[in-house]
Amino acid sequence: MKMEPSIRLAEIEELLFEDHKLKLSELPLAEVSRCYDFLKEFSANKVIYGINTGFGPMAQWRVDDQYLLELQYNIIRSHSTGAGAPLPDIYVKAAMIARLGALLQARSGVHVDVVKLLVEFINRGIYPFIPEHGSVGASGDLVQLAHIALALIGEGEVRYKGDWRRSEDVLKENGLTPFKIYIREGLSITNGTSVMTGIGIVNQLLAEQLLDWATLASVWMNEIAASYDDMMARELNECRRHKGQQIIAERMRRLAEGSLCLKKREHELYNGSHQGSKVFQHKVQAYYSLRCAPQILGPVYDTLENARKILEEEVNSACDNPIVDPDSKNIYHGGNFHGDYISLEEDKVKIAMVRVAMTVERQLNYLFHDRINGILPPFLNLGVLGLNYGMQACQFTATSTTAECQTLAMPNYVHSIPNNNDNQDIVSMGANSALLCMKVIENTYQVMAIHYIALAQAVDCLKISEKLSPAAGRIYEAIRTFVPVIVDDTPFYKEIAQMENYLRQNPLRLK
Repeated sequence: MKMEPSIRLAEIEELLFEDHKLKLSELPLAEVSRCYDFLKEFSANKVIYGINTGFGPMAQWRVDDQYLLELQYNIIRSHSTGAGAPLPDIYVKAAMIARLGALLQARSGVHVDVVKLLVEFINRGIYPFIPEHGSVGASGDLVQLAHIALALIGEGEVRYKGDWRRSEDVLKENGLTPFKIYIREGLSITNGTSVMTGIGIVNQLLAEQLLDWATLASVWMNEIAASYDDMMARELNECRRHKGQQIIAERMRRLAEGSLCLKKREHELYNGSHQGSKVFQHKVQAYYSLRCAPQILGPVYDTLENARKILEEEVNSACDNPIVDPDSKNIYHGGNFHGDYISLEEDKVKIAMVRVAMTVERQLNYLFHDRINGILPPFLNLGVLGLNYGMQACQFTATSTTAECQTLAMPNYVHSIPNNNDNQDIVSMGANSALLCMKVIENTYQVMAIHYIALAQAVDCLKISEKLSPAAGRIYEAIRTFVPVIVDDTPFYKEIAQMENYLRQNPLRLK
């Protein structure tokens, strides 16, 4: 039976960025309880993986009935072995939301209390300590999810109101009781793709914002270059049958409305006034990083659109093992925890974002390189050439950061290493793919921040602020409230950080 996603990324975005709260009354708790009740009845006198057997390659050993609850606690404690820096709060929150989405499919056999406690963690801003490293993405994110489970049973650490504290203490302070095991909750919480999915969701939302900023930057660049506007024409872009290219071109046309900087080819070159000309001072066609924006950013749009679909499907999937089905009254063993879907998409998103960073860096080079643009001072320097340096050193930062992105572009999806006594003989590395994508997105924001400061500086070099499109003009005015026109040499690091924060806090939301 085909099931449409019940949790949309738009709703998750509100939970993550707008502090919306989950309402227990709106969740299918009765279905969760029904699944639990079926499992409790069905599991009597049967051998079921992870209930009365060991885990992984030790599934061949039956566990005595007197140790069944201890078995569930053991997987949580034994797998809390992550290393490295803790994930930032927003990624932890997204991972918990993704885990909630999996449990709400009512195919895991968990007691409803674990769902209720997970909702309390999400709503109250209680963030379990999840180290970056530990998942191979095959039985899902076992190690990282174990750290969530550890906090739920009151034995781990959490970040609460900005401080790291014992989970037990924070639970008590909030009047919450640590979760206790009923049947198989230890395995159900730790087994699945929820951490890679949570990271992927945050990556997705930030990547979509970056694409919007790259689209506006491309319009603004062509305004500065006084390009011919037919590069974004409907007729040109619709004759190439790619949805993303057509959408980017359409967005560029809307952003360019009202511009007095862009040229009309029919007015400049098709009017017969250049019959005797041998050399044209103004470029007949702009450089590729300006002219080919629909063709470059279009595939990025298509990539993100598919990634959004996969993420929505995954967050609304039962992704643990085995699957408890009260409808067919059976329990099915398989591999829904395998993270290939997310790993592949995160690699694709990562590569797409590297392309965005590369495009922005090339546009930045156009602004800084006076012998290429022919209209701007070197490095947008409004001071004394030779004495002052303008934004010269900003390019070093943008170039080195883009180079790191290019190095990180290598797909992680193809880096399977067998482990777990070769029980996990092919793995997805999905969490690693999502983490590397996260780093590329962070880098791309930094490059984009430098680019937007340079765009504003270029406008002042040319004195064209009154001729900009309203879309570009609005952002120019906003930038000038915290980044002044640069004449004398000055440190830029604070302005770059402010610009990055502005880009993150004021998404364009192009549609």
